[in-house]
Amino acid sequence: MQAGPVAATSFFASSVEAVEALTIVLAAGIVRGWRSALIGVAAALLLLVAIVAAFGKAIAEVPIQYLQVAVGTLLLLFGIRWLRKAMLRYAGTIDLRDEAANFIRERGALAAATGASPRWDAVAFLASFKAVLLEGIEVVVIVIGLGATGNRMLPASLGAVAACLIVVLAGVLLRSPLSRVPENTLKFVVGVMVSAFGLFWFGEGIGVHWPYGDFAIVGLMALLLVASAVGVTIARRIVALKRSEP
Repeated sequence: MQAGPVAATSFFASSVEAVEALTIVLAAGIVRGWRSALIGVAAALLLLVAIVAAFGKAIAEVPIQYLQVAVGTLLLLFGIRWLRKAMLRYAGTIDLRDEAANFIRERGALAAATGASPRWDAVAFLASFKAVLLEGIEVVVIVIGLGATGNRMLPASLGAVAACLIVVLAGVLLRSPLSRVPENTLKFVVGVMVSAFGLFWFGEGIGVHWPYGDFAIVGLMALLLVASAVGVTIARRIVALKRSEP
C-alpha cells in the first residue's frame, strides 16, 4: 500500500529539487565553462554519497518509535514549507517561480564574476557544487524520511533516482532551464503528500492507531488537499480586497 505513494512522493519531491539544481549548473556551465561546473557536480555527488552512508548507519540504531516521531516531524516541516509557498503563489501573494528568469539571473551573476581561467574556474565549481549539494541534501532527507519508517527505502530511492535521471536527461537534450515544468503545481502536490506521510508517521510514533491502517494516508492527503484549496480561495479573496481598497 505504501510503496506506490512513497515512490510517487519521492519522485515529485526530487523533481522539484533537481530542476532547481539544474538551472544553476546549466548557467555555470554555459557562462563559465563546463569543465569546472561538472567537477563541482561530481564533488557534490561524492559528498552526498558519504552523507547517505553515514545516515544509513545512524538510522539503523534508532528505535522505530523515536524514528517515526523524528521523521514525521521532519517531513511535516518540509511539506508545510512547500505547501505554504505554493498556496501563497496560487493566491497571488508572492510571484510564481520562473526557472527561465532564474536562469537569466544566475547567468548574469556568473558572467559578472571575475577570476576565470581557461582550465579552471572556481566560480563555476562553487556554484555547481553548492547547488547540487544543497538540493541533494533535501532529496536525501526526503528519501530517508519516506523510506526509513515504513521500510520502503527501495521505492523511495527508485523514485528519487528516476526523477533526477529524467531531469538531467531533459537538461542535456534541451540545454535550457525546464521552464515548462509546472513547479508550483509540483510543490503543491508534494507538499500535500509529504505532509500526509509526516502526520501519519508522527501519529504512529506517539501511539495513534489510525483507522484502516496505511489507507489512512490517502485520507490525510484528501483532507490536506481540501484544506489547502480552501486556504488558497480565502487568501485570494483577502488579496483581492486589499487591492480594491483605495
